[in-house]
Amino acid sequence: MNSTSSPTSRSLARSPMTSSASRPDAAAAQVLALAAATGEHRLTDDEALLLLSSADLLDLGAAASLMRERLHRDGDVTFIVDRNVNYTNVCMSGCRFCAFYRDAGHADAYVLTPEQLSEKVRETLDLEGTAILLQGGMHPDLKIDWYEDMLCGIKEAHPQIHVHGFGPPEIAHVAQISGISVRETLERLRTAGLDSLPGGGAEILTDRMREALSPKKASADVWIDVMRTAHLIDMSTTATMMFGGSETDSERVEHLRRIRDLQDESTDAGHVGFRAFIPWSFQPTNTPLAEETSAAGDTIAPPASGWEYLRVLAVSRLYLDNVLNVQASWVTQGAKIGQVALAFGANDMGSTMIEENVVAAAGVHFMVNRDELVWMIRSAGFVPVQRDTLYREVRRF
Repeated sequence: MNSTSSPTSRSLARSPMTSSASRPDAAAAQVLALAAATGEHRLTDDEALLLLSSADLLDLGAAASLMRERLHRDGDVTFIVDRNVNYTNVCMSGCRFCAFYRDAGHADAYVLTPEQLSEKVRETLDLEGTAILLQGGMHPDLKIDWYEDMLCGIKEAHPQIHVHGFGPPEIAHVAQISGISVRETLERLRTAGLDSLPGGGAEILTDRMREALSPKKASADVWIDVMRTAHLIDMSTTATMMFGGSETDSERVEHLRRIRDLQDESTDAGHVGFRAFIPWSFQPTNTPLAEETSAAGDTIAPPASGWEYLRVLAVSRLYLDNVLNVQASWVTQGAKIGQVALAFGANDMGSTMIEENVVAAAGVHFMVNRDELVWMIRSAGFVPVQRDTLYREVRRF
């Protein structure tokens, strides 16, 4: 066991487990978690449910940490210096959980000019960033040629920048309004300069939740199909899960199963598939859902606690045995919970977030710079490593 990464998991393993021993469900969950962590057993959906509902939190952390050590033996914890660039806030989806979008005629609606985009990329490169996360919304008027022009302009001015762009709902929307297939859309965007596809717009991949929160957005099946197509053309992708709304534990597990099943399908066929999984917690402030709840005289449920976040993170690490990297979400949970997440299975701290607008629109403003991320990782007993979007080492600290 690596001397850098092992102290945290050893300290968790030494924590009192009397609560587990005294509760049969918790004791059974601990056995399952350890079997999954060592690679001796692949969790079933029912077993993942048991972990979510009954496992002792420190047991989960110890098991998820053990699995991280098995998959990442060098004790490295990675991060990326990049920038979230929202090229437009216009979106016709009208998701009830989103505080960022605006209708096309709204006074605050915008579409960035080529000059504004270029300046944001230049600033990112000046800060030694390697990529931009380029996302917007389902704009009613922008078709494939507009996106091709945008990407070509970025790459002509800044050929060294990696464009991690859009997401399955955006891809499906552009394909639909342009009258072309998803595959043609992805291939044309890649030719124009798109390098990889983020997992945005996944939320919870169940029909009930999507109908309740985002009925105009791509269905769960469409989200999966876009990702399947990206994998077929060997485009690297990531997967996300936004939890802490009104979904059930069963729906959380269904989401994880769909990610794991597609990863099995893609990697069995020799494709890269999902490079990472990023679970993050819903932030309700300023969203239409919060306004509707308030108008009805009700109080919206608070966002997922740090305790709940760590539980979902650990179960995700143990269940997704075919996804190498799991990212901590300090952007929604704060830097200290992000640091604790490294003892609950996460091996990546995500981005320095030179710019972030979507979560900030919900009133959450956690920000750290590269030096702070390096300190957070090192003080937790790991080796800080700056990576690029494809998880290649850029700099070791």
